[in-house]
Amino acid sequence: MLSLAKVATVVTNLVEDVEYTEPVKALRDAGHEVVTVEKTAGGEVEGKHGTKIQVDKSIDDVKVDDFDALLIPGGFSPDQLRADERFVNFAKAFMDSKKPVFAICHGPQLLITAKTLDGRHATGYKSIQVDMENAGVNFQDKEVVVCENQLVTSRTPDDIPAFNREIVNLLK
Repeated sequence: MLSLAKVATVVTNLVEDVEYTEPVKALRDAGHEVVTVEKTAGGEVEGKHGTKIQVDKSIDDVKVDDFDALLIPGGFSPDQLRADERFVNFAKAFMDSKKPVFAICHGPQLLITAKTLDGRHATGYKSIQVDMENAGVNFQDKEVVVCENQLVTSRTPDDIPAFNREIVNLLK
């Protein structure tokens, strides 16, 4: 089957399991290819609730031109990834090139560090609201926010159905 879009997903240990598994399933069900990117290829990371996730590619072996969109699941994963300049630069390049970026819960932390949210409409987990506002975000406490037909953000696992609907719609 020919995939419609190729989506990079950046994760590491302690990702919020369903914020990875559910969007990935929705994307694959819609015909998109999802590639999991972490520090090293071939291993696996473990979600907060024990889900094992196979890593397809190392951050050193990918470039933005290889992909059509970026997914940033939440949990503790984005906070760890933003300490690594390679992931920050990768996320920044997606935002700068106006490619679709999907971030849920704590996912926007990576975009805050990439300094790509100033002036954007977005949402995220309650505990990062002030960080997002300090980064220049017009924070909206809604289940899903789509900004400039590029950035899709949601707050919590409860928002996954709306998040999945909008990320799949944006890639149509």
